[in-house]
Amino acid sequence: MMRGSHLFGHSRKIKNGQSILPRDTALLIRCFSKSADPSTNGADKILRSRLPLYVPEELNVHLDRRVPETVNSFSFKGSLFKSYSPRAAMKVRNLVTGLGLNHSLSCFQTTTARGFSSDSGLPAHQEIGMPSLSPTMTEGNIARWLKKEGDKVSPGEVLCEVETDKATVEMECMEEGYLAKILRGDGSKDIKVGEVIAITVEEEDDIEKFKDYKPDGAAGGAKESASASTSPSKKEEVEPVSSPEPTKTSKVVDEAPRKEDRIFMSPAARKLAEDHNVPVSSIKGTGPDGRIVKADIEDYLASSAKGVSVSSAKATTAAQALDYSDMPVSQIRKVTASRLLLSKQTIPHYYLTVDTRTDKLMDLRSQLNSLQEASGGKRISLNDLVIKAAALALRKVPQCNSSWTNDFIRQYHSVNVNVAVQTDNGLFVPVIRDADKKGLSTIADEVKHLAQKAKENNLKPEDYEGGTFTVSNLGGPFGVKQFCGIINPPQAAILAVGSAEKRVIPGAGPDQYEFGSFMSVTLSCDHRVIDGAIGAEYLKAFKGYIENPHSMLL
Repeated sequence: MMRGSHLFGHSRKIKNGQSILPRDTALLIRCFSKSADPSTNGADKILRSRLPLYVPEELNVHLDRRVPETVNSFSFKGSLFKSYSPRAAMKVRNLVTGLGLNHSLSCFQTTTARGFSSDSGLPAHQEIGMPSLSPTMTEGNIARWLKKEGDKVSPGEVLCEVETDKATVEMECMEEGYLAKILRGDGSKDIKVGEVIAITVEEEDDIEKFKDYKPDGAAGGAKESASASTSPSKKEEVEPVSSPEPTKTSKVVDEAPRKEDRIFMSPAARKLAEDHNVPVSSIKGTGPDGRIVKADIEDYLASSAKGVSVSSAKATTAAQALDYSDMPVSQIRKVTASRLLLSKQTIPHYYLTVDTRTDKLMDLRSQLNSLQEASGGKRISLNDLVIKAAALALRKVPQCNSSWTNDFIRQYHSVNVNVAVQTDNGLFVPVIRDADKKGLSTIADEVKHLAQKAKENNLKPEDYEGGTFTVSNLGGPFGVKQFCGIINPPQAAILAVGSAEKRVIPGAGPDQYEFGSFMSVTLSCDHRVIDGAIGAEYLKAFKGYIENPHSMLL
């Protein structure tokens, strides 16, 4: 109880310093170094007067017990700390954050961490970690470095290209200095967010000191924790309990592994099996304890001579003859797989399909393309018209332009349509923003531009984030008649577009008929957001725009 009261009292003292930290965070960081800049003396005074930060004896359990001399020497006499080591400083950061200063000390959570002189003799430096460049990114790859070791870097300059779970993004430098060491080179794969990838220094003369630098961060810590978890300490080792008489049950358990590893056969049976190439693993022995005897081999040979197939033997032969190749999985495929699995497991899908006649839409497209060719513009595709019709239908039925949260349904005022694009690297969904307000020519230009960037793996986060509805068209490019799409979270619907095909339309009389082109579209809906009647109303509005396309121009 006494330790708890002291801990609570000290935490309240530290919390009282929050008012100065937003303004003096950078100064506080620089005060940690023994070689702190003289300009930080003011901050030292402020901290000494307003923030009585010290490490009480009761909190020593939070710090590394291997450096007690560092722990006990924290004081404001003369300088902020008498002694400093990076390991102890990280413990202090965690301690301060845990006591309520995490908001003011958010700079500690950035992807770069400043290192300082310690017993290792390394000068001041920055460890650059793998940044999180998209909301769903947990790891990334280094495509290539645009700077090499020894180069001078300035704020805003591109250091390297990072392959995220969505696209390839340029990583910019945040501070001026020199690139001293590249820890993860070109083509490095599966780098966790926050893992150190490079070191920068302030002075050019310090570059050589990091020639053989190896970080003490995530990799080493992970190995230490893994070894600690797998191999218990001597104190925690459990001595085996000896039993005076092993029971029959333990004997069976002990013998089971040996029986799985070895097939017991009589010598005569083994020789007969080898002479006739008999797969003994598929034969059930009839001898003592399941031992295979000569009679079992003879029965197998007799049944094979009569044409009786042994299914297990065929399966083994087929498996041995199977030829395959393992293809690497890209980051975008990993993320797409996890998101689609999450969608099907957590979103109650239902599907609505309607056939739309496209004769008038084809005629309008021909007229518009004639005008485009005359003016030097790009041709308008059927998919461009579908995107426009889908966006206008969302404006007419805004309930479908929504997403589900646990507490409310969020209805968006902007109609941003994601368009599914298939590439060699996986499926991308770039977004056409305010598609309901843009002309067909603008939509056509944006779709072609974003599709090209997706195929080159150069999409930026702003190119695919912020969509409210998705259109997936497998009809035009692939000739798929009809399919059901999987909703792209957190959206509430996706429109799957099939191919247009000619059909015979019966007339009033027995010899009266006509031909027409029809396109099947299927709306996948989140039943938590879109009821069946609302989904049907959306498809009715969409069909109206497709079958009367001139209404989209109004």
